[in-house]
Amino acid sequence: TLKRYREAELTHGRVSMLAVLGFLVGEKVEGSSFLFDASIKGPAITHLTQVPEGFWAILLITIGAAEQFRAEKGWVDPSE
Repeated sequence: TLKRYREAELTHGRVSMLAVLGFLVGEKVEGSSFLFDASIKGPAITHLTQVPEGFWAILLITIGAAEQFRAEKGWVDPSE
C-alpha cells in the first residue's frame, strides 16, 4: 500500500501545481485570451462560474479517459 500512497501523493501534487499555474495564468491573460472569445473577466476566483457548461463536460470526459488509461497501465498485480 505504500506504493499506492506514493503514487496518489505524486498525482495530487502534480494536479495542485497545475491548478496554481492555471490560477496565475488566468489572472495574467484576463481579457486577452483566445479561449472562450475572451469573455471571461474579473479576478481569477470568479472565472469558474463564467466558463461555458459544455467545457466542463469535455474536461470531465478527458480527465476520466486519462485516469482510466493510467489505472489500466499503472496498477499491476502485486504478486507479479
